[in-house]
Amino acid sequence: MIARDELIAIGQYRKPHGIEGELTATVEAPLDLLGHARCLVSDIDGIFVPFFIEGMRTKNEHSVLLSLMGIHNEKEAATLVNKEILVLKQDYESHARHELDDDEPDELPVDYFIGFNVTINEEVTGTITDIDDSTINVLFVVETDERKTLLVPAVDEMIVSIDLDEQSIALDVPDELLHL
Repeated sequence: MIARDELIAIGQYRKPHGIEGELTATVEAPLDLLGHARCLVSDIDGIFVPFFIEGMRTKNEHSVLLSLMGIHNEKEAATLVNKEILVLKQDYESHARHELDDDEPDELPVDYFIGFNVTINEEVTGTITDIDDSTINVLFVVETDERKTLLVPAVDEMIVSIDLDEQSIALDVPDELLHL
């Protein structure tokens, strides 16, 4: 059984395309990830169900047409409309490492960092426990070792380093933001 903490969201199914079960999907990750992922996963009635890609056609930078095993008509495709597309974190991480090894770093989605250990200004330590994306300013929710909750902007300018192997991130955050 697939657990939510093993998954990372990468997009959403938008609408059926044609009558043979093809789906339009928006993907907020590198499209070549779809070819490397073992499966795409969606929550169907509270159960994470894997779907295997039979075919894929690129529409633009963030949109594809997908043919999935077991989805053979428009009615079956309609059951996935507006469902979130998830992939296994393990597959995402493997793809991200491959991209980083090729010296072509790609952006990781911010929720990828949930569970990472954090060092802030070389002294405050804790863990990213959640992402607050309720406003235009996306924030890391950090639970410090002193059991204090900090909201830290999730912006490139504050990231000093990221270690995917150690699942840690170092941030340089203005002290004023830590005391709000």
